[in-house]
Amino acid sequence: MSQLTVAKFGGTSVVDAYAMHRCATILEQNPDTRLAVLSASSGVTNILVALASGENQPSARATLLQQLTDIQQGILNSLDKPETLTRHIEDILIHIKELADSAAISPTKALHDEIVAQGELMSTRLFVELLRHRGTPAVWFDVRKVMRTDDRFSRATPDMATLQAEVEKELKPLFDNQLVVTQGFIGAAQDGRTTTLGRGGSDFSAALLAEALEATAVQIWTDVAGIYTTDPRLVSGARPLSEISFSEASEMATFGAKVLHPATLQPAVRKQIPVFVGSSKEPQAGGTWIRNSTESQPLFRALALRRNQVLLTLTNQSMFQVHGFLAEVFGILAKHKISVDLITTSVISVSLTLDSGAESLTDEVRAELDKHCHLQVEEGLALVALIGNRMNEVNGIGTQVFKALAEVNVRMICYGASSHNLCFLIPEDNAEQVLNDLHAELLPE
Repeated sequence: MSQLTVAKFGGTSVVDAYAMHRCATILEQNPDTRLAVLSASSGVTNILVALASGENQPSARATLLQQLTDIQQGILNSLDKPETLTRHIEDILIHIKELADSAAISPTKALHDEIVAQGELMSTRLFVELLRHRGTPAVWFDVRKVMRTDDRFSRATPDMATLQAEVEKELKPLFDNQLVVTQGFIGAAQDGRTTTLGRGGSDFSAALLAEALEATAVQIWTDVAGIYTTDPRLVSGARPLSEISFSEASEMATFGAKVLHPATLQPAVRKQIPVFVGSSKEPQAGGTWIRNSTESQPLFRALALRRNQVLLTLTNQSMFQVHGFLAEVFGILAKHKISVDLITTSVISVSLTLDSGAESLTDEVRAELDKHCHLQVEEGLALVALIGNRMNEVNGIGTQVFKALAEVNVRMICYGASSHNLCFLIPEDNAEQVLNDLHAELLPE
């Protein structure tokens, strides 16, 4: 098989039967697409998360279950309610109720993942039937057969060696003369218990499967026509990008662009697999190709915004010329699995940002840090990242950028570690205005 495309469809792309038909048309128009990876129908995961959280009011659980049933029944009705599939979906809904009742008594992370995974299991069953209804040969595949992970429920890490071996054995033989439909976001621990891959897990699943299959392309179908110069919901002048490099896209995803999750690109980069991002609602509108290199390499490509940032400033008067202070601080944060994004230092202090919110700073973490330094915590901040190329090689960038920031209290600047970004931390109340001002100054039409 010389050409093989993996297509992933997000929740809004499979929200109902009408949306699913659009996805089916996209697949039917590209014979190279042999594997479709689906999220749960939009809204379903939120319902399942609420049920998994341990909702202990029977009436509230009943309401959530009815909402879930209505979504599935709407799609079944459009397919004339085939008996076998209808019975299968009803069995899953019964299973969800039983799991939710258990979660109301004793919620666990493992139970959470088992409940949440049911959304993808249902959407893929329904989509296979819809494809067959249209005359497209399709087969349903349980991704848990190949996507083996560790047992860090809700944030599981796939075992790449096992994935590669199982894809060869279980998945590749299914591609002859039919389309394979499977689930994103979910996997299974070595003992068989269902796991989930966390935020952005469906995109990540598609990229991992593409890597294992040595695919020639990955398509991410969502509700926007590709990647824009910045969030078009915040800046009216934002423009779609026809292409962008892996390096630029990784920076955008890391620093807040919602179209892609940062982990998605890692498998594609390893195998140099081009990634396409487009809208399943308007496939004719085109989209954005993400490649190893691009024809154009502008100094400024895009802007990204990430809200809910926390700035920690750790001060120790004895830090000057003392070895090991930073090692102690980062050792504490690593022990508690707290990730650090940006960092700046002075003679007696270090400032760093957290994306996880102040809730990650538990009393235990604070107590350990207090043994080594004075800790100051600032919230209500936003991170703006300017993405481009060769930014650490060009004179005058600071002048251009800070002209648009003249009236803003900039709390942190990070520049020079990467040729692809300049990041700064500002009050969240100023974020949208700063984004608009920078876009007008640096990315005019």
